Amino acid sequence: MTTLALTSSSPATLTVDALVIGLAQGPNGLVLAAGAETVAAALGEGLLAALTGLGATGKAEEVTRLATLGATTPGVVVAVGLGPVATVYDTELLRRAAGASIRALAGTGKVALVLTPTGDPVQVSAVGEGALLGAYRFDRFRTTSDAPAPVADVVLVVPDVRDEAVAAAARRAEVVARAVALARDLVNTPPSHLRPNDLADVARTECERAGLAVEVLDEKALEQGGYGGILGVGAGSSSPPRLVHISYRGGGRKVALIGKGITFDSGGLSLKPAASMEEMKMDMGGAAAVLATVLAAAELALAVDLEAWVPMAENMPSGTAIRPSDVLTMHNGLRVEVNNTDAEGRLILADALSRASQDGPEVMLDVATLTGAQLVALGARTTGVMSNDDGLRAQVVEAATEAGEGSWGMPLPPELRKGLDSEIADLVNTGPREGGMLTAGLFLQEFVGEGIRWAHLDIAGPAYNSGEAYGYTSHGGTGAAVRTFVRYLEKLAASS
Repeated sequence: MTTLALTSSSPATLTVDALVIGLAQGPNGLVLAAGAETVAAALGEGLLAALTGLGATGKAEEVTRLATLGATTPGVVVAVGLGPVATVYDTELLRRAAGASIRALAGTGKVALVLTPTGDPVQVSAVGEGALLGAYRFDRFRTTSDAPAPVADVVLVVPDVRDEAVAAAARRAEVVARAVALARDLVNTPPSHLRPNDLADVARTECERAGLAVEVLDEKALEQGGYGGILGVGAGSSSPPRLVHISYRGGGRKVALIGKGITFDSGGLSLKPAASMEEMKMDMGGAAAVLATVLAAAELALAVDLEAWVPMAENMPSGTAIRPSDVLTMHNGLRVEVNNTDAEGRLILADALSRASQDGPEVMLDVATLTGAQLVALGARTTGVMSNDDGLRAQVVEAATEAGEGSWGMPLPPELRKGLDSEIADLVNTGPREGGMLTAGLFLQEFVGEGIRWAHLDIAGPAYNSGEAYGYTSHGGTGAAVRTFVRYLEKLAASS
């Protein structure tokens, strides 16, 4: 992974291959962002004119290269757009600017960024995250490639490298970026190499390396435990399901995390169209986010107690697969009539929510690539957040905003609950088409223990970027919800 370091040396004299400065849109033309003064002095009054001549506009994430011709030690200056000039720039804007510049500089060995001139720890963490995530690449299965290598080393220019808060912010950026990269790697791994037992093995290996307690329940243990939802969904696959339990003791408030781990979703007997299956390796994005979050919490030594429950299954059609109209007996005893085998994620989550409730957590959070309705309602970049507690929903949305992940609070209208009634069982697993994201949340709510504050994050769109890379986000897995969860846990620990 790309390294991250700090320096307080003059940017114009740094021994790096490229130097990134900020460029903004002023009322009368381009304006250099704070921190670029020594670079401007070295290059002279023609710097802004040269950038203008090269087509720079200062638009957010726009990257413009300029050869310094020996005027500065770095041979290349890169101006990254920050949009309208401001006294203080938004942290997500800086995060994306850092990511865009590092992506554009692929093939460069060492890059310094002058985007945190005040040394504000929040901005240092954001710029560090953006730079490291911008350098992310998934090439595990490539035997040859002519693509330039990601930037190897990133240096952030700050006023004082001895500032402990700044050093801690840089370390946090490394931890968070490493966690997000792990989640991205897992989502990007093809289902041929990541079946339920493989994902469980990754969880065991990573958690044991971090000194975390981890338990893997196989199909026999799931049957003994009455996990009818997980077993039902996994029944059609030759690779049996798993339920992974991870514990972290940070000495604080008790939180349960649950993540959907469908390693491939064909839709089961309610088969998806072929085109809709192409990206279904990403249907374990919630599981990846939970695993990565627990590892990050442990590395940051957050003062919280975490119990993570990660159900894993492959949803396949076969002679042993569950059928529409089958009835499953769930972990909490409720019986569910399956009217759509492609609504499988809520079935495995229901069992995990029920089991996690038995431990009596103060807060329970689940995350899942759950519904196509999320994409219809909120698009590809905004997570839907539902909760049985208005205050918790607001806290999760606030944490997501601070972390730079788009989210929006959504309701759980009680009048929609009727759509989940079954004529022969306690529930059906899908309700009417209208409000599909919300009825999925209402279904999950049936498996939350009484008195437990719970929030559900639907990341069906945000978990996978089907388009071109932007900012610090590559094509493919995004690691959605990891930064939101880490930020939420940080704030919860601080309030204890």
